[in-house]
Amino acid sequence: MAFKSRISIANPETAALVADSFVPSGSRDKVIVEAYPGPGALTRALMQLPKERIRKIIVLEDVEQYLNFLNPLQEADPRVQVLPMNGFSWDTYHQLDVQGFLDDVENIPWNQSNPYLHFISHLPMDVLGEQLLAQLLRCAPEQSWLFKYGRISMSYLMHDWVWDRISASPEHQARCKLSVIAQAVSEFNHTIDPQLLVPYNSHFYPDATNPAYSLKTENRRRGTPFIAGTFRPLEHQIIQPGMLDKWDYCLRKLFVLKSTPLKDAVGHLAPGSDALKSYLAGDDVPPDQRTDMMKSIRKMSVEDWAAVVGAFDRWPFAPEELLITDSFSRDDRI
Repeated sequence: MAFKSRISIANPETAALVADSFVPSGSRDKVIVEAYPGPGALTRALMQLPKERIRKIIVLEDVEQYLNFLNPLQEADPRVQVLPMNGFSWDTYHQLDVQGFLDDVENIPWNQSNPYLHFISHLPMDVLGEQLLAQLLRCAPEQSWLFKYGRISMSYLMHDWVWDRISASPEHQARCKLSVIAQAVSEFNHTIDPQLLVPYNSHFYPDATNPAYSLKTENRRRGTPFIAGTFRPLEHQIIQPGMLDKWDYCLRKLFVLKSTPLKDAVGHLAPGSDALKSYLAGDDVPPDQRTDMMKSIRKMSVEDWAAVVGAFDRWPFAPEELLITDSFSRDDRI
């Protein structure tokens, strides 16, 4: 992940506010896995919270310039372990298991939230940052990645334009594949008022470049507002285990036709897929279970998508090879 895509909280007072919102009063004995900490202002703020809240902080950072700031933290506080690893890589989380860093984390049944393990990250501002968030959200239905320990929370600092895409309702122009996945698997909220994180230059590093003087995308995005938010996996997952590839396939194929009514778009899933209309709204479907085929793709709810994917799964002529392009490769997938 490009160094130039990295933005970090820099104001210690702001970092303290964010840390307290991510790990609030009442938290006990948490193990924090922190990715992309940058020079560590948020890490320091987490360390300064009342010690009963946090038992261990595992810091994942592979940029040498940042490690020079982070390594002294583990010398100052035995709760901190700084690992020169990349938070985007599947192997990083595999190594956390292999090397025993999470051996003391309790597995909690899925019908309860796990209050003892918490993932925290600055989300890089390039496309890989959004891909990372999308991929981690996709781990919830399969209870893979850190979700094998239960319904853990994930807290992020991210650009508000990413948040807008995640939270976009069916009536919002920003609604996209990421909106559907995020809303299907989790509930989420701001942890502090976004106005407390503006203006950008008062809280984050590096300073914003005036977009009028730059043609580079990363410079134009640098300086746009950030938000702090937490995601909590839903107990009842509408995406069933083993169905994620089919959700990805249907979302990818249909969202390119986002302004098209479902009745006209469904035939683009595969040759012969117009047959799915009878699965979704045929005469043998109870009226209260029929899908509104006149809805445009962008205006479909999570429940509408579940109906489409369910019909696709039942259709005997559905393609078997579903190319994955929205997530890591099969070998790298978290």
